[in-house]
Amino acid sequence: QVQLVESGGGLVQAGGSLRLSCAASGRTFSGVGMGWFRQAPGNEREFVAAINWSASSIIYADSVKGRFTISRDNAKKTLYLQMNSLKPEDTAVYYCAARTYGNGSYQVAEYRYWGQGTQVTVSS
Repeated sequence: QVQLVESGGGLVQAGGSLRLSCAASGRTFSGVGMGWFRQAPGNEREFVAAINWSASSIIYADSVKGRFTISRDNAKKTLYLQMNSLKPEDTAVYYCAARTYGNGSYQVAEYRYWGQGTQVTVSS
């Protein structure tokens, strides 16, 4: 089992920044791929970014490329998402997720464990 707890969400003006954190507990964190997803009201959950176990392979959705940065600290068992130049369309509940394999993935179905989510609201 892996337990994931997100934090760092909030209300920010367009152009601002937020840093999300995801604290993991339970089985080995350092050996699994991790991802960030988001879901806006009425929309399906969508991929944001993913990182493999060693942080040597990272992928981003086109909509956030160049603005968001995913990272991880295996010693602290924590996943991060630095979000810069935020836009109103970034408003959503953000979820972190963990796989049971070492690679990251853009597919929701590839992730076994999910956090409860943290709300990010970007005002125009």
